[in-house]
Amino acid sequence: MVVAKLKSEKERIEASDLLSKIEVVVDDPNVEEEVDEFSPEGRFRLGGEEEMDYDRNPEFAEIIGSCLDDPQKARSKMEERLRRKRNKILHTKTGSPIPMKVVMNKFEFSNSYVWFEFYNTLLEKDVNLICDTIRSWHIVGRLGGCNSLNMQLSQSPMDKRPVYDAIQGANVTPTTFYNIGDLEIQDNVARIWVDIGTGEGLLLDVLVNALTQISSDFVGIKQVVFGGTQFENWRENLTTEDAGYSVHKV
Repeated sequence: MVVAKLKSEKERIEASDLLSKIEVVVDDPNVEEEVDEFSPEGRFRLGGEEEMDYDRNPEFAEIIGSCLDDPQKARSKMEERLRRKRNKILHTKTGSPIPMKVVMNKFEFSNSYVWFEFYNTLLEKDVNLICDTIRSWHIVGRLGGCNSLNMQLSQSPMDKRPVYDAIQGANVTPTTFYNIGDLEIQDNVARIWVDIGTGEGLLLDVLVNALTQISSDFVGIKQVVFGGTQFENWRENLTTEDAGYSVHKV
């Protein structure tokens, strides 16, 4: 029996631990080496994937094959694989270490622009990320997901199991996100028109929290301005792509 080959209980535990972790460092043989993490082929793709066929991966088979007979050898192989794949497993932050500034400028919930000033001109993948973030924000708001009147679980004491009152949740005043425009971009400045309708400040907090993380990890955002009909670097007469203007559907 295979188990009989293990020299000690410690080796059996090590082998089991290796088997549970080894999937993290195995590549999909059907995926190319360079894949943009925000593209449809990237890590944020939505479902529809076939499971990886580990039986056809010789390196994986070799590690698994030696895992039971010689756990230390398998561990060494896995560590070597981690060293070789380090750049694909650990991604360097590409955002800005400077905190994103948030400004309120006569913001009206029913009819206002939200302005975004970036440190650099946006790449295509940056535009996709910003559009996806704003689209998700709109969907959650449209469905009433940002209702500060019904925050029973987050406001429950954590020293005991939270209890949700369905009757109370069903009877709170609903909130919604009525309408949103397209994302307009001029060089390193972007804007989007919103009609949030109800004065629900939680919606703004949700967007700010998401953009703060994006600015830190992916694309640096100098400031976000809620409200105002004009921005210092924005030109209303600039409406052609040749001049640096573009519109992106949200």
